Amino acid sequence: MDLPFLPRFWQDLLASMACFLHQRHAGRLAVLLLGALFANGRRTVTRWLRAAHVGRGFAAYYYFLAALGRHADFLAGLLLRQALDRLAPDGPLLFAIDDSPTQRYGPHVQGAGLHHNPTPGPTDQKFLYGHVWVCLAWIVRHPLWGTLGLPLLGLLYVRRKDVPRLPPRAGWSFHTKLELAADLVTWAARWVRTAGKSVRVVVDGFYAKRPFLKAAAAAEVTVVSRLRRDAGLRTVPVPPRGRRRRGRPPRYGPGRISLAKRAGHQRGWLTVQARQYGEVRVKRIKTFVATWPPAGGRIRVVMVREEHGWLALFSTDVSLAVEEILSLAADRFSIEQDFHDLKEVEGLGQQQLRNIWANVGAFHVSAWVHTLVELWAWDRPREALCDRSASPWDDAERRPSHADRRKALQRQCLSQEFQHLAAGQTLTAEIQQFVGRVINHAA
Repeated sequence: MDLPFLPRFWQDLLASMACFLHQRHAGRLAVLLLGALFANGRRTVTRWLRAAHVGRGFAAYYYFLAALGRHADFLAGLLLRQALDRLAPDGPLLFAIDDSPTQRYGPHVQGAGLHHNPTPGPTDQKFLYGHVWVCLAWIVRHPLWGTLGLPLLGLLYVRRKDVPRLPPRAGWSFHTKLELAADLVTWAARWVRTAGKSVRVVVDGFYAKRPFLKAAAAAEVTVVSRLRRDAGLRTVPVPPRGRRRRGRPPRYGPGRISLAKRAGHQRGWLTVQARQYGEVRVKRIKTFVATWPPAGGRIRVVMVREEHGWLALFSTDVSLAVEEILSLAADRFSIEQDFHDLKEVEGLGQQQLRNIWANVGAFHVSAWVHTLVELWAWDRPREALCDRSASPWDDAERRPSHADRRKALQRQCLSQEFQHLAAGQTLTAEIQQFVGRVINHAA
């Protein structure tokens, strides 16, 4: 497969990104993305290079991955700007931040350590050895396929005890997950502000803590997240009557609010309709405005009664509608789907690299291929992306998966290359059908 047969907007985007790289190795980014798109089996870097037909100069690509990891934030910003121009969204932009581990093997993998396993599986493996990535994805709503996540930037979390094991030339310093998430939300606000858009971010309840919320408030970003049941909420301060007293007005009210007690009261529950997971659902909620020290002021609290109990959500923008808060909280699931697709379809974590910055570069190659595939398939009909006629047991109305979109792009590139080679030649119908079967089998 050759670069000229990639989609035109891929080539334009890669050309704009290559302008900010050293001209000696600017073209290697496109080669790596091409190899990652067409690699099969275990997605090691060797598979990438073999799929891109890289021969004796393979070693330079390993060094380039390390350089790419050091400058991934700037290149991810260029990708975000191109995605904004292509999709032209209306209203505020929604981002999601979450972390996920990738299992690695071998004691010489830099930055790897023992981490909590969020999906222990049937073996009940509570810990795994590998890398943990704090990732930011742009959440978009497709008119036909619902909510999709476009992963843009990921930061590697290395435990404090593992940092001294890294070589000094790596220039690595310890940062908590909250600090990494704060850097991501600041990065997103800085790049989006130039486009004249406001930013909202939805995160897991783990990130609803002071360091992250303080950084989001400084960047003028609205945060929607889950609230702990024992959160130290306080009432809204009442302005004093008459002449104002000297000093700064109070930020937090004198009374304390117990979420458990409010959930136990049978009165005050309302019924609303919110769009969640592609359908309109009826929810029983309670909502009120409170003050919370980690958020630095007022928040909108939404308590939701579910079949298994109740949960509490909050928004740092008190004017945000309850239905919108419920919808945004449900859209956070898109980044979980991204993690699944990155690992199962793009082969994230299988690259077999030791250098820490090369691992960062390889992460972004997989993430950017995922995003570019989704952007390519955005305005294409279902029939052009998947054909389930050969699988009658499958749901024909199911939306095309990321694997379906990736294979459709592969088929288009291979078909264009074949048409270019066969131009000016007369081919029988049998040969054309045979080539079509070969392409469908290859992709």
